[in-house]
Amino acid sequence: MKRAAFSSVVAVLALALTSCATPETRLRTGLVNAGLSKPIAACMADRMVDRLSLLQLRRLGSLASLKDERADDLTLKQFLHKVRALKDPEILTVTVSSAAVCSFD
Repeated sequence: MKRAAFSSVVAVLALALTSCATPETRLRTGLVNAGLSKPIAACMADRMVDRLSLLQLRRLGSLASLKDERADDLTLKQFLHKVRALKDPEILTVTVSSAAVCSFD
C-alpha cells in the first residue's frame, strides 16, 4: 500500500515539474532539438517568446521532430526553410528577424 502511495506522489511531482517549464524554455529546447546551436536557440527563443502566440510557439517547437538524424546541427538557412513550410507569415517574419539579430550577437 505504501509503495503505491509513494508512486502516486512521485508521479504528481513529475507532472508538476513538467508544467513549470516556461514557453521560452520549451521553445529553446525545441530549437536545440531541431538542430540549432544552444547560443543561437537561447537568443532566438528570448526574442520570439514575446512576439508570437503560444500556438505559434508550439508549432515552432514541433520542428524538433523534423531533425535529420544524420546531421549534427542545422544551418540557419536550413532551419528557415523548415519554418517557411509552416506557412505562417508571422512566424516566418519573427524567426527571420530573430535569426538575423542573434547571428550577430
